[in-house]
Amino acid sequence: MTTGGALGLCRDCLDHSVGGPRCTRCGSPRIVRHPALATMTVAHVDCDAFFASIEKRDDPSLADKPVIVGGGRRGVVSTCCYIARIRGVKSAMPMFKALKLCPDAVVVKPRFEKYVEASRAVKAKMLALTPLVEPLSIDEAFLDLAGTERVHHAPPAVALARFAKEVERDVGITVSIGMASNKFLAKIASEIDKPRGFAALSIDEAPAFLAPKPIGYLWGVGPAFAASLERDGLRTIGDLQRADPRDLARRHGEGGLRLSRLAFGKDDRRVNPDRERKSVGAESTFEDDIRDAEELAARLFRLCEKVAGRLRDSEIAGSVVTLKLKTADFRLRTRAHALPTPTRLAARIFEAARAMLKREADGTPYRLIGVSISELGPALDADPPDLERRHARLDAIETAVAQLRSKYGPGAVDRAFARKVPKP
Repeated sequence: MTTGGALGLCRDCLDHSVGGPRCTRCGSPRIVRHPALATMTVAHVDCDAFFASIEKRDDPSLADKPVIVGGGRRGVVSTCCYIARIRGVKSAMPMFKALKLCPDAVVVKPRFEKYVEASRAVKAKMLALTPLVEPLSIDEAFLDLAGTERVHHAPPAVALARFAKEVERDVGITVSIGMASNKFLAKIASEIDKPRGFAALSIDEAPAFLAPKPIGYLWGVGPAFAASLERDGLRTIGDLQRADPRDLARRHGEGGLRLSRLAFGKDDRRVNPDRERKSVGAESTFEDDIRDAEELAARLFRLCEKVAGRLRDSEIAGSVVTLKLKTADFRLRTRAHALPTPTRLAARIFEAARAMLKREADGTPYRLIGVSISELGPALDADPPDLERRHARLDAIETAVAQLRSKYGPGAVDRAFARKVPKP
């Protein structure tokens, strides 16, 4: 949100004494203006159409084309560029539906190694601003820049505008930034001016801004909770603002009180750099349904390798393995198994997942298989020594494979079990 009378920040030359619609120093119209901008310290940074932006960065011929990142006619959209979004394409949409809406789209298979590399580069720049960085996903994070003005010789808004320019120059993608006095409003602000945006939203503006929005706009309100609230006659955030907090608490417990506060833009959550990741997983949707147990197991093995690689990269381990299967008629089956000790080894994850798969691979046709690991902790606790030194041998093998793939590419080494299926 902007206010006409306040001095503004030029996002191109970083002059923060701009009084008119254009910067008097460089002539840019990219001015962010807000009376409280100089005092705001909480930010939400979101990489714009992240996966698609990386693909366009690496292939300039895609610059003006609608790009969908996903896989296969039966897969789903991982993300898409803004050209495709204008046509109605959304993340998690089935690929066949996305291509009906945007038949001229260029479909690109995900390249997660590239996305992780870019994410790390962006996060490194965030950490140069403040140690208080709370990642939400591979492409977004909260930052708290309170007390950093002396370090950067500029208010937090100026430091963030400089950061956005550096990301664009060094990483080759754009980000959108929202600033506020708390996390909830900062995340909302980052959506106001996308893509390549920068907006601020104060607690005083929040009630009027939020009032016409649907209930589902609030953090933590999914479809089921929204339906429950609608049965009580609460369809907009304005309805929540007019509701008695005591009645909300009586009907919906602590969640009702939380929503009452959020409806007015109040949020006391702190930016937490130690926010725990709950699970690490990978899944694959098949081009054609698979019934064969061995082929399912081979697909599962590749996914276990991906999960183990992500654990290794993050220097964490887990102890609860979950198998996910989706039948041809879209019924979901999940099974979980707790390991005696934490692991980051693909072989141990696969052993647990395959044992569960054997009980489900009964000729049922499946369209998707996935595996994840939860109850995460430091990798130092993983795979303790065993009498036969099996864990140590497996770790040595998987480390060597990871190093070879890092040096020569993901297809450089293919372990025997995975050869039973084509590479995705």
